[in-house]
Amino acid sequence: MKTGHQKEIRQSEVKSEGVVGTYIQWLISKSDGAPNFAMRRFEVEPGGHTPKHIHTHEHEVYVLSGKGIIYFEGEEIEIEKDHFAFIPPNKEHQFRNTGNENLVFLCIVPV
Repeated sequence: MKTGHQKEIRQSEVKSEGVVGTYIQWLISKSDGAPNFAMRRFEVEPGGHTPKHIHTHEHEVYVLSGKGIIYFEGEEIEIEKDHFAFIPPNKEHQFRNTGNENLVFLCIVPV
């Protein structure tokens, strides 16, 4: 079992092409013994975004604070605190902060 506080987990800047002002924390991962899923916490600064990307796995997202947009297959969906989303595999998507405070969300993916 693993328990803890997010402040105990190192936050790293996401450094990939097409990423602006985005940080990640791996709250639960394979290295913790999780056999199926990883839980990640993202913070996206105002004006920041993840890249538009596609991958073979699904993920589930829950917004903790802030406002933004999920770009999904050409559509833009507004999100804010307490919104959630299921992103199916092989679909183009992106997260963008459109607010004045950090957009913070949890993202669950297969390990």
